[in-house]
Amino acid sequence: MQDVSSTSDDGPSSPSFENLDFRSLFEASPDAIVAVNQRGEIVLVNAQTETLFGYPRREMLKKPIEILMPERFRSHHPTQRNRFFSHPQVRAMGGNLQLFGLRKNGSEFPIEIMLSPVENSHGILVTAAIRDISVRKAAEEHLMQMEGKYRSLLEAAPDAMVVVNQAGEIVLLNLQAEKQFGYYRNELLGQQVKNIIPEGFAERLIADGTRTAAEALIQQIGTGIELSARRKDESEFPIEIMLSPVENADGILVTAAIRDISVRKAAEEHLVQMEGRYRGLLEAAPDAMVVVNQAGEIVLLNLQAEKQFGYYRDELLGQQVKNIIPEGFAERLIADGTRTAAEALIQQIGTGIELSARRKDGSEFPIEIMLSPLENAEGILVTAAIRDISVRKAADEALRQSEERLRLIVSSVTDYAILMLDLDGRVVSWNEGAERIKGYSAEEIIGRDFSCFYLAEDIRNGKPAFELAEATRNGRSEDEGWRVRKDGSRFYANVVITALYDETGRLRGFGKITRDITERKRSEEYLVKTAEDLKRTNDQLEQFAYVASHDLQEPLRMVASYTQLLAKRYQGRLDSDADEFIAFAVDGCNRMQTLIRDLLTYSRSGTESKVLREISGETALDEALANLNISIEESGATVTHDLLPDLKTNDTQLVQVLQNLIGNAIKYRGAAAPQVHVSARKSGDKKWIFSVRDNGLGIAPQYFERIFIIFQRLHGRQEFNGTGIGLAICKKIVERMGGRIWVESQLEKGSTFYFSLPESNVN
Repeated sequence: MQDVSSTSDDGPSSPSFENLDFRSLFEASPDAIVAVNQRGEIVLVNAQTETLFGYPRREMLKKPIEILMPERFRSHHPTQRNRFFSHPQVRAMGGNLQLFGLRKNGSEFPIEIMLSPVENSHGILVTAAIRDISVRKAAEEHLMQMEGKYRSLLEAAPDAMVVVNQAGEIVLLNLQAEKQFGYYRNELLGQQVKNIIPEGFAERLIADGTRTAAEALIQQIGTGIELSARRKDESEFPIEIMLSPVENADGILVTAAIRDISVRKAAEEHLVQMEGRYRGLLEAAPDAMVVVNQAGEIVLLNLQAEKQFGYYRDELLGQQVKNIIPEGFAERLIADGTRTAAEALIQQIGTGIELSARRKDGSEFPIEIMLSPLENAEGILVTAAIRDISVRKAADEALRQSEERLRLIVSSVTDYAILMLDLDGRVVSWNEGAERIKGYSAEEIIGRDFSCFYLAEDIRNGKPAFELAEATRNGRSEDEGWRVRKDGSRFYANVVITALYDETGRLRGFGKITRDITERKRSEEYLVKTAEDLKRTNDQLEQFAYVASHDLQEPLRMVASYTQLLAKRYQGRLDSDADEFIAFAVDGCNRMQTLIRDLLTYSRSGTESKVLREISGETALDEALANLNISIEESGATVTHDLLPDLKTNDTQLVQVLQNLIGNAIKYRGAAAPQVHVSARKSGDKKWIFSVRDNGLGIAPQYFERIFIIFQRLHGRQEFNGTGIGLAICKKIVERMGGRIWVESQLEKGSTFYFSLPESNVN
């Protein structure tokens, strides 16, 4: 900025602007700024003034302001200037008048002026901010020229349309562009397109520069490239652009069709989230499937929808569903809004309503739709299953011709009784299967009420009428029960009655299919009886084992007593063989007593029906450890445990399971002192999993199942005593409680025995 306060040949000529902030702002202004004193002399200009008017700064300073305006404005200007200085205030000049500037080369150009008074020590100056509006005027002129043939098309476009000149300036835009970018129209006209599309537009322009206008016209917007656009509020959003050249008198302009693909991007993200659990089902559907959000926008569709409507997928994503189903979709949505998701799932698409759909080429075709709600993180979506029923409509005549063939096929079926009923329940058709199952010929039964197939008791209770009413209400009725043949004999039947509607939704009658399942019923009854017999036999076997074990104790006790007496009285008095034989007899009696006691315990474990009560798992473990106290002390075992839950179960049997498992861990130990840990955790299938882990000998995998079978032992009696019943008792008790027992183990690394109890038995 030039300071004109310095003296020249004429002495001091103008005030000084020494504030650096003001000077920087003055020079940085994108508009030309001229400061004028009350005599109309230019005292200050910025660099933009030089650029705009073509004068060097020195040629304008101290010159009358009228040198910058055409001759026709100069005579009136002093009067207007004096009027301003008499009432100085900020004001815009021009209004309805067209103002022009005059360059040094004599060319004129349209301008807008904003006047502002500035007061300093030398008095009042006026600063004029001058803006060249040539581009805007040219755009307005261009707009007027194109109004008839182009404007209506541009405004009607569903996408934002922006026309750009070769300098990258926006010369035309439509209403959608205003809405999409958040600007008023006059705010964008004359601005650089990079203000709203910061990056990529120039590269796209170069790429498209090799295309002819015809090539541009046939390229769909869906094949454009994706860029990022910026709204007036600085927010950014994804777009897809397609550029097409337009020739006019001013040269080549470029029309940019800009589509906001935010919805499509969101749909793509949503698609990724749903890929695993929904996409396969959607794509495999034989019907067109379209998912719509609450705003009526399409967010997802399948391949069948592309084929049926003639669009590429990305052409439909984000569009209003009414573009492909112009009428009736909203009404169907409201009607289905009263249905639950379960009701939607059981309703067949064949019960939907018929609407008209529109393809991309404008042709219409009949459809049938079924809507089902789908909840996700974004709210309620609606899945529309859309079926093209053009073929069905066209096939009505063929269907009518095929009815006779169908009747012949139905009549030849012998395994099912297939018949039709009118609205009052009278038989109107009859097949061979019905004649074989029910015993009536077609001549005997047609016209009679179908209640003749029911028991007298069912007729009195109104069962036939009830089943027709249920089929009318729900579409179908299914029942299994006894029916009556013509000869009075009974048979057990599966009966399905289906309501039949015509194309207008009017009930026309009922279809009835009956299958004779008497043999299946007898088989089921036989299985029930067999199961009861088996249970009774098992109960008797358990009772026998209990009685046998109990009754064997007394004679065995006598044998054991006398053999022990022999050992005590005659040991050492007979030869060594006699002592050995007596020892064998005593040992055999002891083992037999142990075996009988274990058998008695095993039989009781399956027959006790003690009332369940709340017990502490900790208490059950303490009782089991108390019973094992001597074994624990003799072996030097350490038993630890986590917090165990409270249980509602048979306390004695739980103690027995824990005692047997911990006792085995102590018995089958290695060289090191036994380390036993008891814990419990809740599983995902509503069960508690208890575990007893040890550091003992371990078990080979091939014996994991065998060890739970009664009398099965992995070690000889010389190594470890026992009868091989302990784990069988545990298995029987746990399974009786509704759980199961298993083992995980490695040789020389210890074993972990697990048993589960249902959560319902746990407090």
